[in-house]
Amino acid sequence: MFDFTRKEPLGVAVLITAWNSPLSLLANKLAPALAAGNCVVIKPSEHASVSTLEFAQLIKQAGFPPGVVNVVTGDHRVGQALLTSGRVDKVSFTGSPAVGRQIAAEAGRALIPVTLELGGKSPNIIFDDANLDRAVVGALAGIFGATGQTCVAGSRLLVQRPVYAEVAKRLVARAEKIKLGDPLDLATEMGTAANEPQFNRILKMIEEARSSGATLATGGKAARGPGLERGFFIEPTIFTEVDNSMAIAREEVFGPVLAIIPFDTEEEAIAIANDTVYGLASGVWTSNLSRAMRMIRGIEAGTVWVNTYRVVSAMAPFGGFKQSGFGKERGMAALEEFLQTKNVMIDFSEEERDPFAIKT
Repeated sequence: MFDFTRKEPLGVAVLITAWNSPLSLLANKLAPALAAGNCVVIKPSEHASVSTLEFAQLIKQAGFPPGVVNVVTGDHRVGQALLTSGRVDKVSFTGSPAVGRQIAAEAGRALIPVTLELGGKSPNIIFDDANLDRAVVGALAGIFGATGQTCVAGSRLLVQRPVYAEVAKRLVARAEKIKLGDPLDLATEMGTAANEPQFNRILKMIEEARSSGATLATGGKAARGPGLERGFFIEPTIFTEVDNSMAIAREEVFGPVLAIIPFDTEEEAIAIANDTVYGLASGVWTSNLSRAMRMIRGIEAGTVWVNTYRVVSAMAPFGGFKQSGFGKERGMAALEEFLQTKNVMIDFSEEERDPFAIKT
């Protein structure tokens, strides 16, 4: 008897991407989907479709057969039509938790497997034995890179009390020097909010944080000045003395807003870090290897960076815990998301195997 397994493509995969990083998010999905042997239908965000359409032209020039890679544009109704078409075998979605729930529910009705890469409220944790020069840079990059519009943004900065004041002081000083402007200008360090609804949402959450008792250390309003007249610019914003129960520490802002939370002990840091519905990414800054290993084990997140932040690898699996989604992108794990396993058993003995034969 010879028993073996085959990995086979699922069929047609729908890839739904978000507006914040349309091409890199697409690469996470498209490469493994095609490598596994599937055909795909790409539905980019209605706020950022042009780059995907241009990329589709390159796919055509590369010689892909017609129908292997397809792009449809439009709002959520297009995605819903795809999910209810009865012709889809897999869905991979990157976006907000609210939309992710809707997609999971719709796919569930048709029993379509889903990969969800959703939001986060990621804790970036600085201990008092950390290299503060590196940790401050990591905290800045973690929240103000891409104007804070990344799912892995280190929007909650947990700082041990002995270095809390120093870290906050350094962060405020550097944030106030961030150069805002045209992203095509190489001197620009931070651009705009992606669209007007997002711009208004960020400002509203800043006001709610101020009214809830968080201390506004810097920023907090729309940015004004030369070259900023025609964009949704928001000042790099930092709140100090934030309690983890505040909305600014619990809800994803998706903007350049940092909440700094003090803590005393390692156990308290883990408790605060895990006191969230999300579990996408996290950071730990310490010179103590044993502490780093304990934090890696204790933090509930799909990614843990140690003495770095917001660094990615195409070979490493990426995906969240809890309400940050399920399934993995990148690396070998991503291929498994687009494959199904078939078991094959071959009897080559040529013996009769009558289960009802009487043995004497």
